[in-house]
Amino acid sequence: MKASVSGIITLVQQTWYTTWSGPEGSSHTYLCLRVPLFISMKEKTAEDFMRLALREAEKARAIDEVPVGAVIVRDGKVISRAHNLREKNQKADSHAEMLAIRKASSKLGTWCLDDCDLYVTLEPCMMCTGVIGLSRIHALYYGTSDPKGGTVDSLVQIKTIRHIGTYPKEIHSGILQPECSAILSDFFREKRKKKKRDRNEFRKAQ
Repeated sequence: MKASVSGIITLVQQTWYTTWSGPEGSSHTYLCLRVPLFISMKEKTAEDFMRLALREAEKARAIDEVPVGAVIVRDGKVISRAHNLREKNQKADSHAEMLAIRKASSKLGTWCLDDCDLYVTLEPCMMCTGVIGLSRIHALYYGTSDPKGGTVDSLVQIKTIRHIGTYPKEIHSGILQPECSAILSDFFREKRKKKKRDRNEFRKAQ
């Protein structure tokens, strides 16, 4: 499945009837005009879909979750979207990819998502990489790498492992990498600052 979808052209026909008034009050409808109007829709790119995943990451940051977002696309349309909810759900598996895959499977009524693509802002971990493969996601697009936990390209090169690396069929990395990296860096920088402030306030209180 390609990253972008074909532009859609819609044909709209419009008809006008013109009435001509003749002598002695007679009238005749004599013209029927059909005009084709072509409306072209802009092609969506991998960057467009990753921006939607970034919006999900922003939602996670707004509720103090690690800002990772994901969307699943089928036939050029987003069928599910999700962001990290581990703290809110108090479940270790509430990662953006996992939640998006569950929503997509529920919507389509199947576990097999071999005609779907997944866009996620951060390189998937071991758990999510496994589920992406088991759900047969066709193409994986991720924003920034995770040198400490990524198992698509960083710690493990999943496509080099026979059988296990069958799916996803395609892997594309570095989609909007600066933006995807920045939202995570900013989040953890603020966390460190807050931890330092809290520690200093605790010392002052002693």
